[in-house]
This record gives sequence, C-alpha cells and structure tokens, in this order.
Amino acid sequence: MTLALFDLDNTLLAGDSDHAWNETLIARGAVDRESFAAGNDRFYEQYLAGTLDIFEFCRFAFAPLAEQPRERLEAWREAFMQEVIEPMIAPAAHALLQSHREAGDELVIITATNQFVTGPIAERLGVPHLLATIAEERDGGFTGEVAGTPCFQHGKVDRLHAFLAQHHDDPDAVMARATFYSDSRNDIPLLERVGQPVAVDPDPTLDAHARAQDWSRLTLRAGPEPIALD
Repeated sequence: MTLALFDLDNTLLAGDSDHAWNETLIARGAVDRESFAAGNDRFYEQYLAGTLDIFEFCRFAFAPLAEQPRERLEAWREAFMQEVIEPMIAPAAHALLQSHREAGDELVIITATNQFVTGPIAERLGVPHLLATIAEERDGGFTGEVAGTPCFQHGKVDRLHAFLAQHHDDPDAVMARATFYSDSRNDIPLLERVGQPVAVDPDPTLDAHARAQDWSRLTLRAGPEPIALD
C-alpha cells in the first residue's frame, strides 16, 4: 500500500477553509468585525508569504472557539459546510482522490487548518485519515490553546512521521514511496521528504521551486479531471 498525502486549502479546495471559517465567525457576530477581519487578512497574507507565526495565529483563531458553546459552533459549521465548502471543492478533487482509492493507496489529508473545521471536510471528501492542527479541548469546550505540534511547515513532517510510526514498521520507507499534493511554499519541507512531490495550482514560490526540481505540476481547477501544467 502506497501513501497518498493531500494538502487541503488551495489544493483539494479552491480556496482557504481557515480564512473562510474566520469570515463565517465575523458574519455570525461572534467577533468584532473590524479588528478580527483585519487580523484574519493579515495572518493570511503572512501565510502566503511564508512568514506566519503559527502559534500566534492559533491564539487568534482559537480564541473565538473558546468563547462560544460547542453546540452553536457545530451549527455554524454545518451551515459553513453547505454554503462555503461545497462550492469550494476543486472540480477535479474527487477524480484525483478516486484514482488513488482505485490504486489501493492509503489516503491522508494533512493540513495546517484545525481539526474542528477540517474534520467534516475530510469526511465529505471520503478521506479516512486527517492530520490537522489541534485546538485543545477540555470539559466539552475549547480552551483557546493549541494542543501538540501544529501541522504546519516542518511540523507537518513531524506529525506525519509520528502518524506513520503508529501504523507502519518503517516510516521513512513509507515516506520515500509516498506522493504528496500541495499548492503552498509552506509545504516544501514535506514535499522534499516524499518520493513523489506534486505541485497543485502552486503559489509562485512553489511553482518556481517545482520547476527547478522537475517536480510534477498539475491543476485541479480546469475541469473534472486533473490536468498537467506545461
């Protein structure tokens, strides 16, 4: 069995679920509109630039989770899935996932976005394993803190290696045969560790890096099937 790894935001999704969820919190009146919107955009710009402090961002993003009852958050998330995530699924995402299922591969989504937001997305896409940043929970609610290692940049490598150590005898050998699909410069550390790195609708920095390394490049946004980029 070969490992098939998928970034989520701007890869399987044609958009960013983390940024969009925060916009949902703004629309629901859960946060101060002006200041939270400014912070949301600022952190997203830092993410795109590869300069994001993931712990600072988690404190920002998880604070509203700690201030709301779990039942309310889940109701908002259900509407978010229907209204925001469904239209955001990249046109060829299902075909790409299905090709790996038919090959008998082990499918894993690995994402910096927290597990509360991404859990239902992984279920919707039919991916059985999810590695995501974990928003700490206690007594049925969120604490506003991050639990463990955030699943971001080199943290993705660490989280994946820990996951593989629980399920495989030789994690390094599994990673050496794995395929990883991502759009982001932030995922270069993990892309460089797998046997088959694939840049999907890549940002400019990853696109240049992928060209220099002669990695595969494709788009999931041009039709119902993945299309190789020239």
